[in-house]
Amino acid sequence: MRETVVSVSGGQSSAYIAANFPADHLLFALVTVSDPALTYPDPALRKVVSDKIGREFIGTPEDDIIIHTILDIEQMVGKEVKWVVGKEFDKLRNSSLPNIAWRHCTTEMKIRPMFKWWKKNIGDPVQTMIGFRAGEEKRAKGMLDNANEDGLVSYNKTPWQQPIFPLIENGVRRDHVKEFWKDKPVRFARLNNCVGCFHRSPLLLRKMFDEHPTKMDWFERMESMKNAQWKSEVSYTEIRRHNLQHELSYDDFNECDSGYCGL
Repeated sequence: MRETVVSVSGGQSSAYIAANFPADHLLFALVTVSDPALTYPDPALRKVVSDKIGREFIGTPEDDIIIHTILDIEQMVGKEVKWVVGKEFDKLRNSSLPNIAWRHCTTEMKIRPMFKWWKKNIGDPVQTMIGFRAGEEKRAKGMLDNANEDGLVSYNKTPWQQPIFPLIENGVRRDHVKEFWKDKPVRFARLNNCVGCFHRSPLLLRKMFDEHPTKMDWFERMESMKNAQWKSEVSYTEIRRHNLQHELSYDDFNECDSGYCGL
């Protein structure tokens, strides 16, 4: 019998799995940066995270609420969430920025650290519960298409995890997930993943400049430092300068804008 892992991302769907489907391990990959401009504002929680990840935690390009989310989930389900990290985002060795064609941020800061944790602590193939919901069968098929004949997905040529989709198998849709969390003591960000994710539309990124100015400053600076762009069609400086004609709300955007690297 394979051990089971829930990849907890900070989003409501993976948290729903953690709360409703027993697993051997809950695993969370945190994206970090070394830039002191993004220092997490609560020193006590910064120390908690440093202890969790085994090195100094300065800050994250994700919404800061994600720290509360993971700690809240751990308290609610009564099970330890294991935190893993890769290199700091601003220390990735790649010479260019991640983009739609080459998404090495997800590989280096999500998949690689989870794989390293698995290799050190388990070593045998595991079943990984993925938070795709009923109605997202196409996304699940895309993941399974990359599996071998035993249903295992490989990393660095090593078959290590069998993706399974309990929400799809049990007919759990987006509205079921939203309803479940209405009265639960878990704090969630309005949108998951890095606030400046290049998968987001320019209009949503422009809203992020208003909502998270310091973090978006960092994304803009990275373009100058790397002499590259996150999005081929427009720079983040141009996005910042765009004059919105009307106030945007989160309801103006769908989940496809969130980035998809956190499930």
